Amino acid sequence: MERELYGREAIFGDDGLAARLTGLTPHGSRRVVCEHRDDPPVAVLTGGRGMGKTAVLKQLRHLYREITPIALVDCEAVLPPADPGPGWTPVTAVLPELATQLTARVHAARPVQFPRLSLGLVAVASVSWRQEDESRAQRDLQSLGPVLATLDSRSDAATGWVTKVLTKLAAAAFDSVAPVAGLVAEATVETVLEETFSRSQRRSAQWYGTYAHAGGNGRVGLRQLAVDFERGGDLRRRAEDRLVLALVADLVQAYRGVARGARRGRPVLLLDNAHTALGRHLVEPLLRRRTDGERDQIAVFASSRVRDHAGLSHAVRRRLPEVAHASHWARGTEVTSGILAVGLTSLDAAHVRSALDRHDPRGRTPAGLARGVHRLTGGRPLGVELLAQAAGQAPDPGSLVPGALLDSTVALREDRSPVRVAEELLERLLPGQRLDVLSVLAAAHGEGSARLLATTRLRGQSLDGDVALRVRDLLRAEDWQVGPEHFVADPLLRALLLHRLRFQDDDPPYYAVWRAVHETLRSAYAAAGGSGPHRLYQDMVLGGTEACVTQLRVQFAHPDVTQWIDALRFIASAPFPRPPGGTGPDPRRAVALGRAVTTDEERAALAGLDERAAELHLQLRRLLHAVWLLSDPLALPDEEVIDKMAHELRQLSGRHPTGHAELWDAATHWPRDLRDWRALSMPPGEPGPDGSGPYGRRAGGPDA
Repeated sequence: MERELYGREAIFGDDGLAARLTGLTPHGSRRVVCEHRDDPPVAVLTGGRGMGKTAVLKQLRHLYREITPIALVDCEAVLPPADPGPGWTPVTAVLPELATQLTARVHAARPVQFPRLSLGLVAVASVSWRQEDESRAQRDLQSLGPVLATLDSRSDAATGWVTKVLTKLAAAAFDSVAPVAGLVAEATVETVLEETFSRSQRRSAQWYGTYAHAGGNGRVGLRQLAVDFERGGDLRRRAEDRLVLALVADLVQAYRGVARGARRGRPVLLLDNAHTALGRHLVEPLLRRRTDGERDQIAVFASSRVRDHAGLSHAVRRRLPEVAHASHWARGTEVTSGILAVGLTSLDAAHVRSALDRHDPRGRTPAGLARGVHRLTGGRPLGVELLAQAAGQAPDPGSLVPGALLDSTVALREDRSPVRVAEELLERLLPGQRLDVLSVLAAAHGEGSARLLATTRLRGQSLDGDVALRVRDLLRAEDWQVGPEHFVADPLLRALLLHRLRFQDDDPPYYAVWRAVHETLRSAYAAAGGSGPHRLYQDMVLGGTEACVTQLRVQFAHPDVTQWIDALRFIASAPFPRPPGGTGPDPRRAVALGRAVTTDEERAALAGLDERAAELHLQLRRLLHAVWLLSDPLALPDEEVIDKMAHELRQLSGRHPTGHAELWDAATHWPRDLRDWRALSMPPGEPGPDGSGPYGRRAGGPDA
């Protein structure tokens, strides 16, 4: 079924990248002029998990599967069978799958045949055959049945081939202890040619005459192919490269000429997770072939979770919107210059609104929820889709905030039980990883505090804290940000891991793991620097706001008011220690607006203060809770609270001995930042590094 993909018009438009590389529009399959007629690039879609790479490839398969030969494989999902045998490698496993998919019937075209690939696969499969183990040969040829069926569709063909091959082996009196790969391959190829190939097809064997040491003799080349494969190492890689090119050569032959049944558009190869070793083994022979001047009409779309690796070293790089009408690609002298690396971009707020409208057609969700979901997810398509589904299925969508969506459950398919949104997102963004370890380290600000948590809270994992470095490398390998302000720098991933840290034990009101991790950090920061911003941040996480208000009051008259504002912003970025599935008004709102009932702790903080100091203390309490609420990606901005924050900042501007302008600027620019759904700028009003708007650096000083 066709999926609803948002923000991918540059690929699926009638003159988009897919149409220009295949020669056919995705919708309606009209012919279009191929952008690079005789020398197309390999298009590699780049982006981290959840950015929609797999969804794009599956959509391409869905749209083109009836109009042109197309095949999709996941290079990360090719696993060996229970008894693989010497002839099995990921390359020999995936090539028959590609060929089988490419032989599917399409409109107005004959099925593609793969004689060259069939011969090569049979030759390398035979290296493991022995006279006394007929079952091995039976299994290997049976696994090749679908690709051999493109030449001989008889149901008993494999049995016939095996019988005749083994008969030839017996007649030749081969050594039954250690098979001679080349001789076995020669006997096998001879049998398959005689029994399966037509007279015209037999000529395809001559294609192997250009293989190493073949001397123009195709059968000698096939024998050498088997020998190289059996010997392993670089020789096996050479043999596997030849098998990949055999598939290419068969596709080229199928598209040669304009005889009856000539094909429309180009055949399409879709390689998911092509950053893996298998993906590179499939792509690089084709790239080298094209670099050497040989041309083909194959459209290749691949995906890479890693943006920067050797396989993309000389690729032409473009962001998705830049290839909407032209790729702006030209081949260079390096092999990898044959790649057009297209960075998938995040969805914008309008796309999120469309996703919510699709799952909530009656528009029951709050007006600001789409922008809130966009802020939390950063526009990552997987997060947007799951949260939109959760909103559409919520029993009371009118009061939803992003944090409530993480707490909720969602039914993804009829044949599967509902899942918790936060857990499902984590499993799909960090599949197979130690989430218990990652959730602890997500509380760290940088590498130093991550190592501290590793040595104190994860002793069973690492005695010297090196688990933090292993996790750092793992995150980088998966294209997740790691930074000095937050060890897990991606806001969505950090929010999900902290959600797990707080609720994994289902033990409110104690939250034992959450409390233990943050108390460890608070103790470390207290020992290192008393009441610095990092210590106060941890106080906020643990619910101790009055100590933060007191410290902000004590430091308010400091001459460097910019540093004070920065500290305020950093402290107020702490995660709110919320209860599970909380409903109703956020308690921070009442404090920010001065409407909350005064607690004993708050009264104690005011005791002994003169009137002016007490007034300042109350102002800062309201301001801190306002900024805390407004900065929270799991909450929604509140206009009344925004106005109150601006009012408090202006009042403070008149009280500070030297920092009038800086506090006034914060009162002016921070409301704009919040209404534009940007992080609070620092200094207030300063644009971000890319000029798109203020977001600046995270405050708080160096990590412990």
